[in-house]
Amino acid sequence: MNVFLTGGTGFIGKNLISELVKRKGEIYVLVRESSKYKLDEIAQKYDFEPSLLTPVIGDINQPLLGLSEESIKDLDGKVDEFIHAAAIYDIEAPAEEQYQSNVEGTRQALALAEQINAKCFNQISSIAAGGLYKGTWTEKMFKEAVDLDSNPYLRTKHDSEGIVRETTTIPWRIFRPAIVVGHSQTGEIDKIDGPYYFFKVIQRLRNIMPSFIPTLGMEAGPINLVPVDFVAQAIDHIVAEGGNHGQCFHLTDPKAYTMGDAIQVFSKAANGPKFPIRVNANKLLNLVPKPLSSVVNHMPVVKFATDRVFDQLDMPRELIGMLKFGAYYDSRNTQRALQGTGIKVPDLREYAGTLWEYWERNLDKDSASLSTLEGRIRGRVVVVTGASSGIGKALAYRLAKAGAKVILVARGLEKLEETQRDIISLGGEAYVYPCDLSDLDACGELSNRILADHGRIDILVNNAGRSIRRSLKLTYDRFHDFERTMQLNYFGPVKLIMGCLPSMSEQQSGHIINISSIAVAAGVMPRFSAYAASKAALDAFSRCAGGEYRSDNVKFTNIHMPLVKTPMIGPTSIYNSVPTLTPEEAVDLIEKAIVKQPHEINNLTGSAMKAVGMISPDSMEQLMNIVYKVFPDSAAAKGQNLPAKDQPAPTSEQVALAAVLSGAHV
Repeated sequence: MNVFLTGGTGFIGKNLISELVKRKGEIYVLVRESSKYKLDEIAQKYDFEPSLLTPVIGDINQPLLGLSEESIKDLDGKVDEFIHAAAIYDIEAPAEEQYQSNVEGTRQALALAEQINAKCFNQISSIAAGGLYKGTWTEKMFKEAVDLDSNPYLRTKHDSEGIVRETTTIPWRIFRPAIVVGHSQTGEIDKIDGPYYFFKVIQRLRNIMPSFIPTLGMEAGPINLVPVDFVAQAIDHIVAEGGNHGQCFHLTDPKAYTMGDAIQVFSKAANGPKFPIRVNANKLLNLVPKPLSSVVNHMPVVKFATDRVFDQLDMPRELIGMLKFGAYYDSRNTQRALQGTGIKVPDLREYAGTLWEYWERNLDKDSASLSTLEGRIRGRVVVVTGASSGIGKALAYRLAKAGAKVILVARGLEKLEETQRDIISLGGEAYVYPCDLSDLDACGELSNRILADHGRIDILVNNAGRSIRRSLKLTYDRFHDFERTMQLNYFGPVKLIMGCLPSMSEQQSGHIINISSIAVAAGVMPRFSAYAASKAALDAFSRCAGGEYRSDNVKFTNIHMPLVKTPMIGPTSIYNSVPTLTPEEAVDLIEKAIVKQPHEINNLTGSAMKAVGMISPDSMEQLMNIVYKVFPDSAAAKGQNLPAKDQPAPTSEQVALAAVLSGAHV
């Protein structure tokens, strides 16, 4: 059996190839020139020789699928079964795009099949071809479809099937799969679709309440699900058997679940809650008169609120259409064709756990591969400022090891190149961009250069900073302390952020991480007025920006970093005797920020000081006045350049108080 297959690199197509290669005959697969490598990946995945597949270069959106005259001539008379699986299976895709691929693509596929004198044309359609028909939909029904214009996908699947039915020049078969879910044995699926949109809701409910507590659930009409391996095996067998021309086959589950029942099966597989009482969504929607619901739904406030709800649940608005399906699919023709083969739809309860496990491990953005640093940043462009020493240097090593493209930014070229050489020697990828971050024009040029060179910025870590520990009594004539600190700690990062936001907004993803200070969380920190104020300003800016860019999937995280042993704290000798984090421990907090993407990260000391300050600001001020008196200004703050050996050793009182305020700037 020689087969010509379109859509061979798609989800159904790949699984169908894994069945077809078990038979004798040529398998011609339509691919774009740029996608030929995918056939080798399929061969490797399913463990067969790549030579079993013959790539045919073309494009589903071109006349005669873009085949050259030479290719058409070579295929003439050689194809027994033309299987057209290429289509857009995406309820969110624009209508024009769906029409071009699903309708015109089918027209051109059929024209090519006729041109090469294929013996039979097999169309992979969908149960969507019946529209929103209510009742029992049989394999012989077609013109009875209703409400096709409620969604472009319904219309295009119906019209494409009509093109095949109207042909009189070539025998045909039509296959209508139900909603195709992952492989029943491995759970594998290539994207979130259909019932998977409800998985996040189930997961969140599971995480906030025990499974034994009954919960109010949702009900709707029937939903028909089939695993991809059943679809592939059924098509392969029916096509290979031959005959059955002019017939339609429903690749559906004879056991029909309602939407509520299916959600309950998946919730049980996830160890989630039970839904003994369910509200019928369709009946609720029908309670509101259509003219009124149309007006309400188009009100800006309502539309904005519902959009935010769907965004929070990672659901497309088009999913509402799924609630309106009400057909039960008769599949007697298919059952007759598969009789005695052992090919059947397994009970959803038998493989729901496999589907859930694969989703949670591989597709859930919160708990799958993205729960690791490598999963979050492999291949991503991550900009780290202050990357020549301390926290920034340690972070650059960690990111490169996890597979990121690390952009190293600092003022000194020599130290940056040293860091770059170390990363490359370890097999990582790093790029050097020297920049004085207190120069705002240079900051603006920096973001433009990085975007021009790498095309995108996925994560920006504002780590570079200036710390000044000096009491106000020593600062009366040093206003430049505040100017310099604000320049590097606030204006520079803001300039970089503003340079990144347009591209992050366009790519609909991005993460800004600011290395702030425990001084901001505590709110009161003597001798750090310039430093704490500059970091607090960046904190406030990021909180405001986070509210504006949330819908663009751009996240902001402020890390209120405890005291870290870096060259920045070197001039203050007292810090040699107080608890501090190592740069590697500081990087652990940044890794947590990258993986979890929280609004802020605090340590226990900072949170406690923040709580005391909110409950009793007077008490916090008294405590900080004690700190101010116990810990004097350093020699450096007084303008004295004393060697370390000549600086006074910390007193026992200072050591004890520093231990109580572990990690705080004292």
